[in-house]
Amino acid sequence: MIDNIKPKEATSIINSLVSGVVPKIGVQHITVGRSEEINAFISSLEDVKNGHSMAKFWIGDFGSGKSFMLHLLNTVALKQKFVVSNADFTPDNRLYSNDGKSVILYSAIMDNIAIQTKPEGGALQTLLEKWIEQVITKTAEDNRISLSEIRNDQYLGLIQNSIMKMVNEITEVGGFDFGSVIVKYYEGYIKGDELLRRNALKWLKGEYKTKTEARQDLGVREIINDSNFYDMLKNFCKFFVSMGYSGFMINLDEAINLYKISTSAAREKNYEKILSIYNDCFQGKISNLLINFAGTKEFLENERRGLFSYQALKSRLETNKFETLEIRDFAQPVIKLTPLDHNEIFVLLKKLKLIFDFNYKTELNISDDEIFAFMEEMFNKPGASEFLTPREVIRDFLNILNIIRQNPAVDKKQLFGDIEISDERPDDLVLLDSIEEI
Repeated sequence: MIDNIKPKEATSIINSLVSGVVPKIGVQHITVGRSEEINAFISSLEDVKNGHSMAKFWIGDFGSGKSFMLHLLNTVALKQKFVVSNADFTPDNRLYSNDGKSVILYSAIMDNIAIQTKPEGGALQTLLEKWIEQVITKTAEDNRISLSEIRNDQYLGLIQNSIMKMVNEITEVGGFDFGSVIVKYYEGYIKGDELLRRNALKWLKGEYKTKTEARQDLGVREIINDSNFYDMLKNFCKFFVSMGYSGFMINLDEAINLYKISTSAAREKNYEKILSIYNDCFQGKISNLLINFAGTKEFLENERRGLFSYQALKSRLETNKFETLEIRDFAQPVIKLTPLDHNEIFVLLKKLKLIFDFNYKTELNISDDEIFAFMEEMFNKPGASEFLTPREVIRDFLNILNIIRQNPAVDKKQLFGDIEISDERPDDLVLLDSIEEI
């Protein structure tokens, strides 16, 4: 059996992979062939813990394991006491915009904040209340007031002043409004005013649409918007570190959606924002921040639409010229994910069979030889060399296990023979590729 796996993790792994998505929890139990990348990443985390910042670009074909890698990085970072968050680029959100698309991305990041005790996200409120309790404790100690007494209304102003003082020490742009909203959250927290707490969280998550509404509800002058959301992320990074966390790691997946932005001016503005983040991280303008981008080779290297179309990024992100397939450099900003080989996929499928049995409390009769036979059928099908991805291999394997579980007498060879290979790339990307070739 897989060591130390929890029933919740097993269910998440099976249900997610059958659906063609990466499980939010338990990915460490199905990791194969990525030890060098993980060891290098752990070294990077140590640098970020020590006050450095960095941006990493995880590049691979569709279905090659980029999203899986980001979830694995989460598991590693959470154990190192990082606050982590994940968000996907979509047609409706991006890094730069003037119509609300950037603040939508920010809100997704804030919704998905996770810590080790809440690895599935939604941890912002927990972190906020933990920080407030730290302020209450320190203020009580500094003023020689008991912890029970300092929560009384007569000391409300004292705690408010402490909150503002501590926020001002750790923030830069937008710090006053940031502190004022946390003061409002504290008022709701201490008085049991749920509406006030919800409104404060709404502001911190970038969900207010107008300054007027925010001023009416909270008495603040500004809201989080497309132009200041990145400054607020940097404030939160400092906020988390002040609580004793190692740093803040943000994963941004599906970067191909930036590549697919139709107008070159809008794409360039987004790439300019990536350059700004890159420079902030590597020039020491911010501490304890790690941002991971995940995208395809086209997103990185296409010189008409990709990052390489922006010369300043191309000069920073070109691969180490001394790197080969055998001699890798995992310290550089761009990490290219090589496909799993057949032996690694075999090991992965064996692990999945064990997890499947654990999840369904069964013991399916499928041997190593039959797993090999399944793989031979998959990899020898027409189109396999061009289109077959680990995602499709995994999904077909689990679907077959589900059929066998519910129909024990089924002919496995016939199941294997029914496998078909399809091109899983999105239609719009295939069209873009065709246009680029013209």
